[in-house]
Amino acid sequence: MNDNVFGKILYDLRKEKQISQKSLGFIFNVCNQTISAWERGLTEPDLLHLTKIADYFQVSVDYLLGREE
Repeated sequence: MNDNVFGKILYDLRKEKQISQKSLGFIFNVCNQTISAWERGLTEPDLLHLTKIADYFQVSVDYLLGREE
């Protein structure tokens, strides 16, 4: 996930849905600091979380990775 494309997309999707990092963390069973780290590009979600995020926001994993619009 180069140039933190995933983090920017996650941030935009979260803001579009008007959901906090804490609420999103609760949904995915991670702490809000994890969501923050994903959005800032400090860490990346594992494959399981990546697919859950795609399902939650009703987008493809390719979209989350910046591979399609």
